[in-house]
Amino acid sequence: MARDVFRISALFLAGALLALPGGAGAQALSPYTVVGDAIPEPLTRVRGDAARGRALVVERSSTCILCHSGPFPEQKFQGDLAPDLAGSGSRGSEGQLRLRLVDASRLNAATIMPSYYRVAGLARVGTPWRGKPILSAEQIEDIVAYLVTLRQ
Repeated sequence: MARDVFRISALFLAGALLALPGGAGAQALSPYTVVGDAIPEPLTRVRGDAARGRALVVERSSTCILCHSGPFPEQKFQGDLAPDLAGSGSRGSEGQLRLRLVDASRLNAATIMPSYYRVAGLARVGTPWRGKPILSAEQIEDIVAYLVTLRQ
């Protein structure tokens, strides 16, 4: 039963990712350096915008709230497969949050969280989406900017 629920959840998540509006499209990935459990430097020259980041997080097609819950009273249905995003900024640094978005599998090989800014070494990627990150560097930075504001 649990295995079937996991498979259904994974299929739903995969479908939602494919429908993500404003996807990053074909582009060269910004270089980054992982230091320990973090990417300390932003992927862009400009810091992210927390308001845009919040909008991305609560947008169902971004898939964040399919698995995570948080301080989003306007969203009636939120996920419970992953940690609550409330308090994210207290639990992790900006760099730690950035790495979790860029490639959570570097921290946990068994994670079901997608690698939002990785294109190599992925399995079962549809042909139209190969070579394209799910989120752009700017979108990653916007989400990080928002998550660090969640202190409680």
